[in-house]
Amino acid sequence: MKKLLLGDEAIAQGAIDAGLSGVYAYPGTPSTEITEYIQHSQLSTLNSQLSPIFCQWATNEKTAMEAALGMSYMGKRALVCMKHVGMNVCADAFMNAAITGVNGGLVVLAADDPSMHSSQNEQDSRFYAKFAMIPCLEPSNQQEAYDMMHYAFDLSEALKTPILMRVTTRMAHSRAVVELIDTPREQNTASAPENVQHFILLPAFARKNYAELVEAQADFVQTSEESLYNTYTKGTNPKKAILTTGIAYNYLMELKDESQQLKVDEASVLKVTQYPLPKALIDQMVADGAEEILVMEEGQPVVEELIRGMVPSSVAVKGRLTGDLPRMGELSPDCVREALGLDKLPTREPDELVAPRPPALCQGCGHRDMYTALNEVAAEHADARIFGDIGCYTLGALAPFNAIHACVEMGASITMAKGAADAGQHPAIAVIGDSTFTHSGMTGLLDCVNCKSNVVVLISDNLTTGMTGGQDSAGTGRLEAICEGLGVEPEHLHVVIPLPKHMEEIKQILREEIAYNGTSVIIARRECIQTLKRHLKAKK
Repeated sequence: MKKLLLGDEAIAQGAIDAGLSGVYAYPGTPSTEITEYIQHSQLSTLNSQLSPIFCQWATNEKTAMEAALGMSYMGKRALVCMKHVGMNVCADAFMNAAITGVNGGLVVLAADDPSMHSSQNEQDSRFYAKFAMIPCLEPSNQQEAYDMMHYAFDLSEALKTPILMRVTTRMAHSRAVVELIDTPREQNTASAPENVQHFILLPAFARKNYAELVEAQADFVQTSEESLYNTYTKGTNPKKAILTTGIAYNYLMELKDESQQLKVDEASVLKVTQYPLPKALIDQMVADGAEEILVMEEGQPVVEELIRGMVPSSVAVKGRLTGDLPRMGELSPDCVREALGLDKLPTREPDELVAPRPPALCQGCGHRDMYTALNEVAAEHADARIFGDIGCYTLGALAPFNAIHACVEMGASITMAKGAADAGQHPAIAVIGDSTFTHSGMTGLLDCVNCKSNVVVLISDNLTTGMTGGQDSAGTGRLEAICEGLGVEPEHLHVVIPLPKHMEEIKQILREEIAYNGTSVIIARRECIQTLKRHLKAKK
């Protein structure tokens, strides 16, 4: 059977067909559609009682990674999905999972976002695989993304290690026809690990596990060298060679259909979609006479740096570090053509009537009324500082509100406001969303309470994870109880409805809590206008 699938959907369908028992994730572009696809499948816990696949959203990436490791502990196959910055959140569990090893297959899917279409940075998740010393897969097209899921779970169970699969935005969000297998695989039966010491990281046990991981590196390299996903083709002019990774291989293949095909075909081509780097194939490329290697990779120059220590100094290694390809951002047909010495494609200037449209908060969004009130009260102080966070409300940094003075990463608003208050800043105000608060803001609030920090925390609660499409928010219906449980004094915990008719009430509460020398929380609650529309439509 054939299906037209996004790269994310191909990954999801591949995991289902490979006998998946659970997917654990926190929504984040460009990875969100993987979990959503599984949730909508007939085998999810939401739709089936027959061999269901667990697929509810986790509170954050760390809890997702830990729960997946627990499912693997019981011999079942588990998938963890996140965007690249989520790898930072789950890093403790991820790194230690490489030391414990796995029982059932465990695949960690990281969706990187070069060019920062929806992200704070351009980090490359392949570094995490090298850091943890585990294999990494990087599909070059949607069919490989589907096929590799079956392979990844098999590889994980054979090598007893987690497998990192890395994709980038264009792979995640582009479509292609995918050939599916006829008979999906059954889920593993539950079985606890034979050696429980592997999962107890006391130093005595961890040292032994780590030694085993180090010893396994040669096996990891061998599997990469023997992998069907790594291929080497000697060219008619092997002095020139091209090493591609992941989706970069697609950019090269697109040139095969063009008139200058012969010039491309002259070079030897090494396609790498499984790591560690296949040393034997690289050695073969050099033995065939490679004097110049162009490294085409999406993201940071991971391979370009590594390969310099694997080839003789006489071999010129080119790529992002040498300026032959852009140092930052996604690859493009034009930059690839230029690096290969081909003419650029003809381009058309955009119509003068087409004006740029920067993102903006939706009309009718509760965040708008919250910022209107906040700006008016903040203007009453000579130097108010407002620390923002990650979510739709981050757009409050832009016109017409221009309300936010800092935004770094998930949960940082509260702790940065605390640090500013510790330095003498007043007023120090944190703005955070309901989903981000439960993701990584709660511990910051606990710090504030413990230190009696002079901070006002404004939780803009739209009852969903709005920025990524309206997924469930872990704190819905519980925010007041969470804040009280963390020690916020009830008289300094308020719930307001951000509407114009309540504007004076909201502003008065803000003034009173700014004047209070301690930690206070104001929850501005109104449902996201987008999810409200969907809910009203569903009722009709």
